[in-house]
Amino acid sequence: MSRERLTSLLALTAAAAIFPPALLHFFGRDQVSLSSGLHFGAVAGSAIAATAAGIALSVVGARRRDSRAVLVGTAFSAMAAMLAVHGLASPGILVGFNGVVAFSGAATLPIGGAVLALAALPGLRRPEGIRRLLWLQGVLLVGILAVGTLGILVPDVVPSVPETASLAALAVLAIGLLFYGVLVLRALRTFLLGRRRLDLLVVSGLAWLGASLAGALLLDYQQLGWWLGHAFELVGIVLVGAPVVVDLMREAQTRPLAGDLRAADLVAQEEAFLGSDVRALTGRLAEKDSYTETHTRRVAMLAVRVGEELGLPPGRLRTLAIGGLLHDIGKLSVPDEILKKPGPLDEEELAVVRRHTLRGEKLLGELGFSRRVRRLVLDHHERLDGKGYPRGLGTRTIELDTKILTVCDVYDALMSSRVYRPAWSPDQALDFLREQAGLAFDEGCVEALERVLSRERGLIAV
Repeated sequence: MSRERLTSLLALTAAAAIFPPALLHFFGRDQVSLSSGLHFGAVAGSAIAATAAGIALSVVGARRRDSRAVLVGTAFSAMAAMLAVHGLASPGILVGFNGVVAFSGAATLPIGGAVLALAALPGLRRPEGIRRLLWLQGVLLVGILAVGTLGILVPDVVPSVPETASLAALAVLAIGLLFYGVLVLRALRTFLLGRRRLDLLVVSGLAWLGASLAGALLLDYQQLGWWLGHAFELVGIVLVGAPVVVDLMREAQTRPLAGDLRAADLVAQEEAFLGSDVRALTGRLAEKDSYTETHTRRVAMLAVRVGEELGLPPGRLRTLAIGGLLHDIGKLSVPDEILKKPGPLDEEELAVVRRHTLRGEKLLGELGFSRRVRRLVLDHHERLDGKGYPRGLGTRTIELDTKILTVCDVYDALMSSRVYRPAWSPDQALDFLREQAGLAFDEGCVEALERVLSRERGLIAV
């Protein structure tokens, strides 16, 4: 995806997200006179249908062992059920004036946001968490049904809280917007890593849900914004749920709301996340020389983990994943008798191999890869002291992404056997990088690599 197209998509998403609050700002306080019958029929009917859809989503997700889909289904069914109670409690239809209308209207979105925020808990994202999520869904639905039934049968039992635009309403609004703000950041990070357009629907849908919460808590039924809020809520549920349904149909894990997509996933599943072009090139490299392809995959996996350790933003992590997988793609042009020579290379042969950085950069340029990816391919053999190749760059002109890739490339190369030397141990390879840190290699990148490898050893030890 080009930078221009990415910018356009983000701008379009921002416009879609701003549209509901803009409507509330300009027209929300306009006075309207709409009947309770309309509220009863439209809101209750659509919410009951949405409740059934949420339950169905949970059932399908449970069958597919997809805990993320079950989590979304739980949140949607709870929100929709509460909204159904809100519609059924419309004054003058089944019951007179009652508190359950205000209570259910205010609680709908915070409950859904709180459930969706549970995706941050690793235990609930795993298949083992499905049973707990189903229990949670059952408890919520039974509780909502009980409160709704009691409120309709005994209207005075449920207090009419919070009052419109009161301190309590503002507190509920702040808490709800906090939940949805966190979810927006998760979904946006997932999009920036994976670049799947459907994930932007989740970002927009969450914004619509947030605007709906503002309409429910700050305005009353005599104002247009209160009615618009109900429409925003239903549209938001559809926008957020659509990508989840698509993922279930494709038998893929749904990730935007969980926000647990990692750069390592991009490397492990490059065709799904990075595109067929990257997969085709890594396939060609594997056909040419299986060692080189597995080396590039190991380096890419290590590089993105180091990049995450150093706090690289999602877009740069994606670039690092692509650059890591393709950093040796120029070796496609190296003759087999040189690339697979069972012995040390002479100076002329070494010069041919060293040209792989230039040829790789040229190939990716012809295929339309970004400048940042091409720079990684071109510069991954550069050194801080200017003794690298092909351009002899120094510390000020080598980008952080390249420094990360260089350190990981050298580490993996030292850990591999050669005809002229055995493979080094991890400690030997790290000792070499430490000795050269600040001279040939970036010190911060070496330290970050050590931390990543240390955690990996700790997990293996456990």
